[in-house]
Amino acid sequence: MPSKFGFTNMNEHDELPKDHEIPLVAWLNKAIKAAMSLLAILMVLVIFWGVIDVVFILYEKLLKPPLFILEAPDILKLFGAFLIVLIGVEVYQNIVLYLKTNIIPLKLVISTALVAIARKVIVLDFNDIGPLYVLSTAAVTLALGITYLLIDRRIKEV
Repeated sequence: MPSKFGFTNMNEHDELPKDHEIPLVAWLNKAIKAAMSLLAILMVLVIFWGVIDVVFILYEKLLKPPLFILEAPDILKLFGAFLIVLIGVEVYQNIVLYLKTNIIPLKLVISTALVAIARKVIVLDFNDIGPLYVLSTAAVTLALGITYLLIDRRIKEV
């Protein structure tokens, strides 16, 4: 049933129907599902590889003289590595949700993009970038934030 804005319920929409009237399209949709399943498996491997990287960075930084002391650049590098793993987990969630529902999980995709841009902001080195880069990063962050807000309101209305 369409909402007052003309949107139908997202659960009624199927991006990749298995029973498409054109047999070739139905087969291609199944092939895409198989590819998405492979991507999910690969994403899990990448997440574990990222966790190993975080452990290695922490081990390397703690054993470098002075022992067991982390300096600000080391902490920023660790934050970046942690956030990359978290972004990987969110991408995995996107893939799984897409496989389960056949719907592009727009809110989750936008939140993943927000985490990615937040990671970029956290690890920015202002000595290496110019004002235009900071301004464009702020614009992307603002645009994603507004998009997330609008999508969240729309979902609550439907």
